[in-house]
Amino acid sequence: MKQSIKLGLGLAMAATMTVAQANEVRVGMITTLSGGGAHLGVDVRDGFMLAIEQSGNSDVNVIIRDDAQRPDLANSLASEMMDRENVHVMTGLIWSNLAMAVVPSVTRQGMFYLSPNAGPSDLAGRMCHENYFNVAWQNDALHEAMGQYVRDQGYENPFILAPNYPAGTDALSGFKRYYDGELANEIYTQLGQEDYAAEISQIRASGADSVFYFLPGGMGISFMNQYANSGTDIPVFGPAFSFDEVIVGALGEAAEGVINTSQWAHDLDNDTNRAFVEAFRAEHGRTPTLYASQGYDTAKLLLSALEVAHPEDDPDAFREALRAADFASTRGEFRFASNQHPIQDIYVREIVANGDGGFTNQLIGVAMEDHQDVYGADCGL
Repeated sequence: MKQSIKLGLGLAMAATMTVAQANEVRVGMITTLSGGGAHLGVDVRDGFMLAIEQSGNSDVNVIIRDDAQRPDLANSLASEMMDRENVHVMTGLIWSNLAMAVVPSVTRQGMFYLSPNAGPSDLAGRMCHENYFNVAWQNDALHEAMGQYVRDQGYENPFILAPNYPAGTDALSGFKRYYDGELANEIYTQLGQEDYAAEISQIRASGADSVFYFLPGGMGISFMNQYANSGTDIPVFGPAFSFDEVIVGALGEAAEGVINTSQWAHDLDNDTNRAFVEAFRAEHGRTPTLYASQGYDTAKLLLSALEVAHPEDDPDAFREALRAADFASTRGEFRFASNQHPIQDIYVREIVANGDGGFTNQLIGVAMEDHQDVYGADCGL
């Protein structure tokens, strides 16, 4: 009798474990957590995990790995995630060259990929895929908005520069698409470059009336510090990637007065955003960057789709739930275009003193309303 009771209990426990395992959703997050661009991946991770923790959904198991900004390592980790960890959804990549190395391969194998950051033009257009959703932006968006802003402000001879990799070429293409005027010069720098003396000399000699640059992470810190120390007084403009809260904190007074464009701001006035910023500050002791907001929104999108279907049990229903984007975004209204990239407003921010001896971004206007990327015309979805 005792043996029968033990056997019955064992079967019941096994059945319970089987049900629990069947409900589990394994999310593979490959992101940059070391090196010069680490704060981008750290904030994506922290924003994503904040939303998961707030949801109370214990069935979501997030497996996090550091790609160290290396395409070969990102590819290896993606294979490991699919073959050994049996993940259902992947996310996390920061850099567009890594996204181009990983996303087409994993989506061809039936994996869902939710991008919290990288948005290369090919993945929005000719290489779009039904299982690929970008929750941040297509790479050109913030640069397009700044191109229009610089033109509208009456500047006639900007000098533009960016690193030579997919997001850099997208950046300058986007700026030129909406600036549509003469340029003092257009140059590409090395990805990860630290010394910008030669570029600053070219700017000073160019006769430019403005400078637009896209240099995310540590590259932007190096450039702007060297630019300020050079005594060059040509006004600077850029996307939020060059002036997120971490970069602004590192630059201090050197960044004061710089105008930048973003699809999000920490002082954006909606209920979801106010609650997110308050919770993030309480959890991490710092003001979130746009990357944290993107990680948070990516997790909220995932959670909204999981309320409808499990990605393994009913991938079609899960995909349709992702397309519906039925969640409260930190950006306010959020919806996908036909190529599964956002249609959203792009804002203008100015770097100002925060009253505590530091500096921060302050929302000052809207650059573009309901912005949609141009590459959807090449997408067959």
